[in-house]
Amino acid sequence: MMRWLLLAGMVTILLTESLHAEQLKPETVAAFDHYVELSEQRMELEVRSRPFLRIDGLPGKDWDAALSRLKTGEVVVERMETLDQGRKISVPSGLIHHWIGTVFIPGVTLAQTVTFLQDYDDRAKFYAPAVERSKLIQRSGDNFKMYMRLREKKILTIVLDTDYDITYTSLGPDRTMCRSVTTRLAQVENDGQKDEFSKPVGNDSGFMWRLNTYWRMKQRDGGTYVQLEAISLSRDIPAALVWLIGPFVNRFPRESLEFTLGRTREGLLGKRN
Repeated sequence: MMRWLLLAGMVTILLTESLHAEQLKPETVAAFDHYVELSEQRMELEVRSRPFLRIDGLPGKDWDAALSRLKTGEVVVERMETLDQGRKISVPSGLIHHWIGTVFIPGVTLAQTVTFLQDYDDRAKFYAPAVERSKLIQRSGDNFKMYMRLREKKILTIVLDTDYDITYTSLGPDRTMCRSVTTRLAQVENDGQKDEFSKPVGNDSGFMWRLNTYWRMKQRDGGTYVQLEAISLSRDIPAALVWLIGPFVNRFPRESLEFTLGRTREGLLGKRN
């Protein structure tokens, strides 16, 4: 126990020292935007001419296994990577995290799922403690602007004020997709205290600089499948600390995606009951 506490203390010190203010560079943003552009081109092709859900493109045995896991309530997750003509996309001074996951929610319709996701004022009720508070800022048809305060505690506590532009697109009575893009990510210091303040956007610890999420929902098999693809940008890790900090930085995006899909399932099942 004592050895674990000493290790945790060492990790905390190293994380604190390494996550000093880092300036988001134009070339980092350009690389992320290029990555997103190519990823969205692939998504458009999938919607037009390929299986709408990624699991439906799996070979027979893999599809059966994934479906079995989904029917038991598991979140099926996979790491993704977009290439540029077969080549890895370099991101100077940054890291791109790209994951996709799917969950099945039995006994719930597509309409109920969309209504649940669009309840932006009540996000904290279903997604706490990751979401501390939220608010719908504006709605115009299927376009939304929304605010959330996010809290992540992994040895260190990171608090972010985030704004989003969100668009829903109906593709028929059984399919809907949603694109959500952050328009502001500001790291909050001393949250809840009198001296609370936000660091300049793009000049902070670099825990998260960008976040795009893409939802696909399909009603089938007596319920609704919900697929979530997330592409995020963070600062790179100092080479000397990759072995220690790398697992924490790389694990968060996957855990966040699993958490979001799991809470979506729980929330919808709770409303059904």
